[in-house]
Amino acid sequence: MSTNRFKTSSFGLAKGHEALSDDYAAVRVMEDGLCIGVLCDGVGSARAGGTAARRTVNYLMNNFKTRPRSWSIEKSLRHFIANINEILYREGMEEYEDPEYVTTLSVVVIEDNRLYGANVGDSPIWLQREGELLRLSIPHSSDEKGMEHVLTQAIGLSETVDPYLFENNLRPGDRLLLASDGLEAVLDEQEIAQRVPGGATALIKYASKQVKDDLPDDTTALVIEVLAESKTCRLKKIDLPIPARLKKGEVIDGYRLLRPLIANERTWLTEKKGVRYVLKFPSAEAIDDEAHLDLFVREAWNAARLKAGFFPKAVIPRNRTVRYYVMEYLEGPTLKEVIAKKPLSVEDAIQLGKFLLNACSYLLKYDLVHGDIKPENIVVLERRGKRVYKLIDFGSIVEIFSIASRAGTPSYLAPERFAGDPISEQSEIFAIGVTLYEALSRKYPYGEIEPFQNPTFKTPQPLRRLNPIVPAWLESVVMRAVEKEKDRRYAHYSEMEYELTHPEKVLPYYPENATLLEREPVKVYRWAFTASLIVNVILLIFLLH
Repeated sequence: MSTNRFKTSSFGLAKGHEALSDDYAAVRVMEDGLCIGVLCDGVGSARAGGTAARRTVNYLMNNFKTRPRSWSIEKSLRHFIANINEILYREGMEEYEDPEYVTTLSVVVIEDNRLYGANVGDSPIWLQREGELLRLSIPHSSDEKGMEHVLTQAIGLSETVDPYLFENNLRPGDRLLLASDGLEAVLDEQEIAQRVPGGATALIKYASKQVKDDLPDDTTALVIEVLAESKTCRLKKIDLPIPARLKKGEVIDGYRLLRPLIANERTWLTEKKGVRYVLKFPSAEAIDDEAHLDLFVREAWNAARLKAGFFPKAVIPRNRTVRYYVMEYLEGPTLKEVIAKKPLSVEDAIQLGKFLLNACSYLLKYDLVHGDIKPENIVVLERRGKRVYKLIDFGSIVEIFSIASRAGTPSYLAPERFAGDPISEQSEIFAIGVTLYEALSRKYPYGEIEPFQNPTFKTPQPLRRLNPIVPAWLESVVMRAVEKEKDRRYAHYSEMEYELTHPEKVLPYYPENATLLEREPVKVYRWAFTASLIVNVILLIFLLH
């Protein structure tokens, strides 16, 4: 398998004439560019070694795909390895009264140009650079003579595990090789180094031929070749100055600076050949602070790659003399300015909700969330007599689950964000709900929240009390979106979008503390009438006697 950045392969053969191997391996390049490779060698003396190998590989693959992005790679490795070890050890003791779900583990994760790795057991990990093979892993095996193949650590062998972790920088042309120890039983490191460039299949088949297709042990290899640097690393390495100050009338690469658009004077309205554009520059802190530069580079990369009608068009010019990126200028008011005059109509609010949900669904394909949905970040345009919305502020876009801070605007933050939960699809739905509530009522459902305030989320006023023209079904959709309890809020954009487009399917929304009279008034009145009728009949019978 090949991508723009990686060429990957994995292949394995069972020992001798066995039908099944106890080795298992997988490699995947994820949507965010993260590359993960995992190889496990199920311990042959354990009754469920092969099962343990497969489960460990699948567990790590699945959990890395959905990991909290606020976690570092190292934290993720430690946490997931400890979890699968505990699971397999406990199941072994329950089923066999012995640790029988036992396997070695080798794992590598590549993020940008940084390699993170870990191993438990004796399955080796090598880095091949310029032809030289360097062993990165440390074998967990006995030092006693004659006991070299006895493992001192393995996944599922004991209640706790202490993996060996390592990090390194990678370059284009580097190759990573993960293998089960069966490979070293047949080939020496020089032979392995010669065959790695051919990929995993050629390497294992060559090893098998050396023993006349009668391998003494299950033998598996996984190879990852780095073809190129990540896009963000390439952008960052471009040697461009960052202007410390910018002033009106200054001309940069043909763009004349007209006026700053935000207070920090790093986003400017400009003009070039009679056409207006927006130029975004890094913060002045990025001159000396690499972390600020990293944030800007990722922002510019996201702006340029998110080519959809939900956002302003953006490009990173090739022949820049300073560091910036260019966006189209959207000549229109923000939604905040529009609703300051009057609330949105019901039709416009429904259109706005669909737009925001579709934009967020598009971002989710890249494992991204906007991070700061609010009326100030929505530009309202008029196209052919209809309103068109655009979502701005590429600087707030982050990977889903990547932050657990209060980043964003407090009045639009979901309650769980104040408790330290990472940004998620559900927290974005809350921000969409607050935006719709405000657009229809010009009020916040939970009041305006100041930075660093620890708010209390009381039951908000029903939307129709503030705007009686809002239909009951739309009120239910918005109130469910701004629900303070996550389990009573929409879980996915698609759920909310479906209800916005199918009003007849929307169930009435009631606050959690709503009384039975508020929830089902007709039923309560019917019961009351029936009870009253029964009492009157009894009284009448009593009087007649």
